[in-house]
Order: sequence, then structure tokens, then C-alpha cells
Amino acid sequence: MTAVVDKFIKYVQFDTESDTQTGLTPSTPGQMVLAKELVKELEEMGMSQVSLDENGYVMAVLPSNIEKEVPTVGFVAHMDTSPDFTGKNVKPQFVENYDGNDIILNQEENIVMKVSDFPDLKMYKGQTLITTDGTTLLGADDKAGVAEIMTAVEYLIHHPEIKHGPVHIGFTPDEEIGQGADYFNVKKFGADFAYTLDGGEIGELQFENFNAAYAEVSFKGRNVHPGMAKDKLINSMHIMQEFAGQLPKDEVPEKTENYEGFYHLLGMEGSVENSKLQYIIRDFDMEAYNGRKNKFEAICSDLCAKYGEDSVSIQMKDQYFNMREKVEPVKYIVDIAEQAMKDVGVTPMVVPIRGGTDGSRLSYMGLPCPNIFAGGHNFHGRFEYVPVDSMQKAVDVILKVVDLISKR
Repeated sequence: MTAVVDKFIKYVQFDTESDTQTGLTPSTPGQMVLAKELVKELEEMGMSQVSLDENGYVMAVLPSNIEKEVPTVGFVAHMDTSPDFTGKNVKPQFVENYDGNDIILNQEENIVMKVSDFPDLKMYKGQTLITTDGTTLLGADDKAGVAEIMTAVEYLIHHPEIKHGPVHIGFTPDEEIGQGADYFNVKKFGADFAYTLDGGEIGELQFENFNAAYAEVSFKGRNVHPGMAKDKLINSMHIMQEFAGQLPKDEVPEKTENYEGFYHLLGMEGSVENSKLQYIIRDFDMEAYNGRKNKFEAICSDLCAKYGEDSVSIQMKDQYFNMREKVEPVKYIVDIAEQAMKDVGVTPMVVPIRGGTDGSRLSYMGLPCPNIFAGGHNFHGRFEYVPVDSMQKAVDVILKVVDLISKR
């Protein structure tokens, strides 16, 4: 196995699933366990200024080995995996010389990754894929990114003949629950700009992402014996249904693409007395994004007028904003990454992120931070996979970015 694969297989063994309910940073103890392992490896390979803070943020520096001053570049990835699907006891499987057909992930449980469901598989015929065993996610989002950054800086240390400017790296907790940049110390990190290595198929390069909000909608009813309920009982679940029914049915993740926004129902719970809906709201355009939030408020107001002023309440918070506003003034950093891909034989695909990365928030914190592919597919579920060649190419892109910056 190559160095990047060795590291990736090692890191996915750590259970780092994040959790929205703990109120801690990192939100789960497994993330700190992986952070300590990364610190150990960074120190052993000879990185400088290796640090781990109480919130689980790992940072390190590879000092410049050239005399002239060049910009300081950073590379960032997150250690946690999604709480949407278990990341415990990951058992990665290798599909060598993939034949282009359906992949049996788990014979015993009849779990099959079908080409008809995931046609992107066809792009990787003849390559080696790393998949799950069908019972967990894989963790390529974003342990592929972690492995690629670690592999690249280790390569530079072992090859001092390669000239480079200062390279700063950072690994964050809790990106999957929207908290990855909460305690990221941009000043301490010390880079002029950075790149996240996060998700995405080979060639993806992104400098715009959704504006994002989280909304929790609560419904109150009134319970009365159903035999005596006429004009007395108010069923909170029926109010909940009315709320959901007033949202556009086609503006959901499974029916949108490219620059189309959506409302995504994450969860629901209910009884006659109390019910709750959890949503995320997404749109690239700020005006449309605000319109989506306003729609929630308007539906809430209408239902309160119908059922009582305290029958519906909303807690809504912004999570992150479109990084394009902050990256466009320094668009040359996107151009560098695009050129690096071309130089290593990767066709760049400059596309919007239909999601967010730490880079979106970091860009608003003063660290412009577009995203470079890490190579994975089908995140947050049992059908996640990553091609080995894609991970190696991501390492090559990091090295080429560093090289291009050293020549500015």
C-alpha cells in the first residue's frame, strides 16, 4: 500500500463521530484520541510548532527552506465523521482492478452498491477502490483529507531537496455538526491563505458554498380524551403536518442540484401535546437564503393565528455563509490550485459546494480558504467509497500548490 492509503486505513479505525447534543468541543472523546495520535505522528516526522489545544485543534508548521519570502500556505482537514451514520468499527474493504459492475459490500446482509444507483462508479473501472463493509460509513469525509495532508508534509520533510515556503497545517473537530471553526485560532495558525482538503471527487475545486441555517420548529397542542375531543383537542402533529405541507415539495436535496437551494428535513418527533421538526436551510444566493428563512417565519405566523399564539415557535440560527465574497478578492489562490491540478494531470472542475466546509467560516474569519478534492463519494452512509488513485492525486496537488507558491 502507498503511504496515503496506510494512513487513511489507520485513521478510519478511530471512532470520531461528532454529536450535536453534548455541548462540548470536541463533541465526542474519540476526536481527541485521534488528535493526540496525529500530534504524535507530526512530532515523530519532525514538524515544528506542533500543538493540540483543549478543544481538539491540531496545528503544526513546516518551516520554509528557501531564502526569499513567499506567502505562507495552510492546509486544513477535519477529524470528525458524520453523526448521520455510525463510524464505529469501520472495516474498509479493497476492490482491486474494479470491473465496473455492482459491488457486494456485505454478502451476509445482502448489501450491494449498484452502478444503477451510483453511476459515478463507472469512472473508476480498472482502479482500486476502498469501500465499507456495508455496516458503517467509511470516513473518507474527511479522513482522506487528513491522510493526504499528513502524507504530503511527510514527503516534503523526507525530500529536503524540494524547495518550499512555510507550510502550516491544521486539523479540526466537529466540522460535520457545523462547529469546526468555532475555536480555530486564525492568528495562531498564521497562514496568509489556506485550502481545505474535504470530500469531493477527483478534480473538484470550490470557492463558493451554500449560505446555511439550522431551524428547529416546535408545535404545541392540547390533549383531550378522543371521545370528548370535538372542538377541544388540538393535535400538535397535525399542525406539524400543516407546516411541512406548506414548504415547496420539490425544493429538497433529492430533487435539486447545482445552484438550487433547498429545505432539508433532518428529523421529527411528536405526540398530541408536543411535536418538533428539525431542518437545515440552504441557498447560494443571499437574498434567496433570507427569503427561505422568512418563509419559515411566515408559516409560523399563519399557524399561530389559526391555532393560538404559542402553538408554533421557531429557533433558527445561521451556520455559515457563502465564502465566494471573501475569496474573490484573492482569486489568485483558486488559480494556483487550478494550475496545480493541471500540472499533475488532473482535470479541474470548478463547481459550487452543495454543503459547507470549515473553509467557508474560516474565510469569514480572515483566512481565505477554498476547497480541494479529497476524492471520496457517497458520504455519510454505507455506500461511501474512495478511489486510491484519487487520494494519491490529492497528495500530488498539495505538493504542486506548495511548489507553485514557492516560485511566486
